[in-house]
Amino acid sequence: MATEIPLDRATAKKFDSEDIIASARDEFYIPTRAEITQNKEIADPDAPSLYLCGNSLGLQPKLTRQLLDEELSVWASSGVYGHFRHPHSRPWVAIDETVTSTMADIVGARKEEVAVMATLTTNLHLLMAAFYKPTKERYKIIIEHKAFPSDHYAVESQIRMHDLSVDQAMVTIKPPANSNILPTEYILSIISEHASTTALVLLPGVQYYTGQAFDIPKITAYAKSLGIIVGWDLAHAAGNLELRLHDWDVDFAAWCSYKYLNAGPGGIAGLFVHEKQSERPRLTGWWAHEVNSRFMMDNHMKVQSGAAGFQLSNPSVLDTIALLGSLSVFRKYTMKALRAKSVALTGYLETLLLSRFPDKPFLIITPSEPDQRGAQLSLAFADGMMDEVNQVLQENGVTCDERKPDVIRVAPTPLYNSFEDVWVFVSQLRKAVDVVVARRKFTSS
Repeated sequence: MATEIPLDRATAKKFDSEDIIASARDEFYIPTRAEITQNKEIADPDAPSLYLCGNSLGLQPKLTRQLLDEELSVWASSGVYGHFRHPHSRPWVAIDETVTSTMADIVGARKEEVAVMATLTTNLHLLMAAFYKPTKERYKIIIEHKAFPSDHYAVESQIRMHDLSVDQAMVTIKPPANSNILPTEYILSIISEHASTTALVLLPGVQYYTGQAFDIPKITAYAKSLGIIVGWDLAHAAGNLELRLHDWDVDFAAWCSYKYLNAGPGGIAGLFVHEKQSERPRLTGWWAHEVNSRFMMDNHMKVQSGAAGFQLSNPSVLDTIALLGSLSVFRKYTMKALRAKSVALTGYLETLLLSRFPDKPFLIITPSEPDQRGAQLSLAFADGMMDEVNQVLQENGVTCDERKPDVIRVAPTPLYNSFEDVWVFVSQLRKAVDVVVARRKFTSS
């Protein structure tokens, strides 16, 4: 989208009229203004709220409730027999097969390289148990300095499990001076500096705080050329960016499903293991066993090939079905189309913000280049304004996501957000900032 565009609401509506995937919005429940604020007296209580928080928790697909009700009915009427006979051809014993192919398409993998299972941090631990094999010479794990806390804690604990010192074995990449982001060449320089002593590089596809998208293929290729295993946390990338995990020769990856994949709070997660790595020793459970002989119960493990061999227990049927509700929507569109709309939405958001805020009450710390960000702009507010501004937004039916100490993350999600949503948000943000500034002037006078 060109940067020189009319900034009026009519233009936003025009963009929406030209949006080839606009109908996807009708597949989701959009909370009303009264619902999201818990205030029945708010103006236009039955109008849709502004929900720009899909990077934290995606909205509920309308199909999800129907699918969950179907599974509850099967459970009620069939009990244990639901594992093997199912009126909707979804026997529970193979419930993961309803989602694996679509999930593989979303992350750019072969079906046998993907398993839908467990939760993100659990999967990271299982993958590191298989891939982090420190030696006297190579024992370090390289992560980013502001990694999501769960990743940081997982890496620390893995290092300690090997009786190593976190101070010596964990390398954290800090941004260069006067920068909020990690330039690719800078990341490569840190990898090069520690290459001879590094066993694993574990980075995010998209940095949760700044919204920076990392150059997965370039970083992967460089680290692997130095003999280093490379894994990726794709919590903020799966369903957001176009991914090609197989083609990029990524060793392993893990992701959650409750953000851009809309599977609901705490939804079932996924992992990827490249076919070249599928025979690697790992922790196992009975769901890793070959399907045809799993129920022989003879205690002779015959591990499934591919990522399925990393499974431990039977996956939660209800969690998997909630994911299916969302993936049924994804199947109607391509990641290329979703990504194209996302780039346009985020670019439009940036253009409006730069135009409407000449006073610069915040700094956009997300890279401006479309290929270096996903569906998120992170606004770092000055003078401790973030909490006050976000409170005013919430009171007026606008949902974003805040991250201490000073960032509001704004995520226009292509499946259910519109260009008009973006226009209205910027107008509401302008009003919220003006309200906070006026309050402060009044208080100080």
